[in-house]
Amino acid sequence: MDLPELQNIILAEAKRSKTLISTAESCTGGLIAGALTELPGSSAIFDRGFVTYSNEAKQDLLGVTSETLDRFGAVSVETAVQMASGALLHSASTLSLSVTGIAGPGGSDFKPEGRVCFALAQQNAETVSWQIEFGAIGRHAVRHNSVLHALTLIHDALKDH
Repeated sequence: MDLPELQNIILAEAKRSKTLISTAESCTGGLIAGALTELPGSSAIFDRGFVTYSNEAKQDLLGVTSETLDRFGAVSVETAVQMASGALLHSASTLSLSVTGIAGPGGSDFKPEGRVCFALAQQNAETVSWQIEFGAIGRHAVRHNSVLHALTLIHDALKDH
């Protein structure tokens, strides 16, 4: 599915199910929130977006613990889960999506460029997470693919709702 199709389906499905969405973004820097709010009528389905690029922002705004950051790092499913849960807790949303990753250039053998972690939290449901390896395809491509993947996760969650 391409971006415009995903945007339209998410808008319609979220309106139908009365789902209010929030985002917690690191490596995408607000691009997911931008994609969700691009269409007219998005104020009915989008509450807020947290851009938490630094570890301090993740802690201050979303409640990510220093223990999680020290033990697993900012790019981990554990951090993504706490980001999504924090966004849900600090908003009026019924669904929140988080993303944290290494867009590049750079990375390491342990955490390579193109590794992106996602989590999705919903009221009265267990938070789920994913780690995707996009590879060293370049910063723009990693961020673009991350947005598409995030919207697909939201779409799938709405479809199952």
